[in-house]
Amino acid sequence: MSYLLFIDESGQDKHDSPYEVLAGVIIQDSDVWNLITDLNNLEERIFGIRYSKEKEEIKGKKFLKRKVFRLAEQSEIFEDDVRRKFAKECILDGAANASKKHLTALSQAKLKYVEEALQLCSRFHCKACASIVDIDAPRSGNEALRKDYSYLFERFYYFLEDHPQKPQGIVVFDELEKMQSKILLNQMERYFCDTQKGRIRSNQVIPEPFFVHSDLTTLIQIADLIAYIISWGFRISGSMVRPHRIELNKYAELVASLRYKTIREVHGNPNYQIWSFAFIDDLRGWEEKQE
Repeated sequence: MSYLLFIDESGQDKHDSPYEVLAGVIIQDSDVWNLITDLNNLEERIFGIRYSKEKEEIKGKKFLKRKVFRLAEQSEIFEDDVRRKFAKECILDGAANASKKHLTALSQAKLKYVEEALQLCSRFHCKACASIVDIDAPRSGNEALRKDYSYLFERFYYFLEDHPQKPQGIVVFDELEKMQSKILLNQMERYFCDTQKGRIRSNQVIPEPFFVHSDLTTLIQIADLIAYIISWGFRISGSMVRPHRIELNKYAELVASLRYKTIREVHGNPNYQIWSFAFIDDLRGWEEKQE
């Protein structure tokens, strides 16, 4: 028995995102294909066709951008069969040839897909974890594994450790540029093999990840949706003070429901609550801060 952690990110391009987010969706190995099948069927039911095969990969910045909400609100909500017909025609014929009703139907379909995809994740008992970094957070100057990665692996490890069967954890990344992938591999190896916490966590988290193409991997696309929603719509009271988009509230609530909470002893407190979403306002380690 094992659990897979599919990871993607949002906001790392430092374009206009309020937060940089590294997010993952955790799912048991025996449920992976069943969830993928249901997500594929959901695409067919919502769009009348496999959007991710006919058009492009499903990404938060394309499915949940402000323009999609504006177009979706151009008219009343279409009935399912009408929306499906117009959305399919828009996908096959292209936006350049689309009428107002086609663009409206496709936009409504995109929002409907995201909502029901997150609901499917909940029904399959998926859990989400995330490292949320303030865009102005001081950066580390050393070559160690970045703090947002170590926090994400920590939350994954806690989830595995809390499971009575102590399952193995497999990490799956959206493929980076080859040199970046090699750097991350080396950093993960040093973290899991050369640090005390890493060696403990390697008992359940396999230190060497898999890299996949996001456009070919359904659950990486789900991780991308979660990362985008967290960056633009999810907020931790008192910590995350940057503006958010209120139209994403419904989706942020669905993502928040995928979090998990664990209890650990921290600084003498035996009942310290740790959520699977961690906010980070400084990426430097303790020693760097002292310097």
